[in-house]
Amino acid sequence: MAFQSASNAHLSSTAEEEAYLYLQQALRLGRYKPGHRLIPEAIAAEIGMSRMPVREAFRRLSADGLVTLRPNRGCVVAGLTLDQINEVFEIRSVLEGLAVRLIMPRLTLETFEELDRLLLRMERAGEIGGSDWVLRHQEFHAYLYGMSERPKLIRQIAALHVAIEPYMRIWFDYVDKPLSAREEHQNLIDALKSGDGAVAERVMQEHVLGTASLLADFATPNRR
Repeated sequence: MAFQSASNAHLSSTAEEEAYLYLQQALRLGRYKPGHRLIPEAIAAEIGMSRMPVREAFRRLSADGLVTLRPNRGCVVAGLTLDQINEVFEIRSVLEGLAVRLIMPRLTLETFEELDRLLLRMERAGEIGGSDWVLRHQEFHAYLYGMSERPKLIRQIAALHVAIEPYMRIWFDYVDKPLSAREEHQNLIDALKSGDGAVAERVMQEHVLGTASLLADFATPNRR
């Protein structure tokens, strides 16, 4: 019986993780808009599972700040105000700056080769157009903070990226490609190559904060 209970718990945890990742991806892509009510039965049917793992995923998404659980309305997709968008970038700048400082001893020639490849993919996506640039941009940052090998830090940064990604896609719709994006990321790579952790941390913080003012204009209702 103990074995069966543990097995069921594992299956439940796996289903919850699947539901969580499914919904997280949908929110990142802007499939569900702010204020949209998420129906557990409908989502469970889409994924092919029971409602319980979906409800547990709702709780995790609520902890991430991506949805709001309300007594009478159920689970509603959270929207960000202008102040909240700025706050996300402020927190990101500190956490990603910390991540950069932590990875300095782990940087190798292969690291910089991979960063060059990721930057090239980002640049090509910008030239082609479409929101694929947002995905490539996220991959570049995820590669860096992922090297920190700090699971909690990585999860916190990833959740902030998820919260802001729909707004990044809105922003991208209004520009041919993000201005000076390549130069900014190349400056970051150069700062990493300097070997000075304080410099790299500052450059990362300035890079993240610099995006906030550009994005905020396109996240306000009167600009859509």
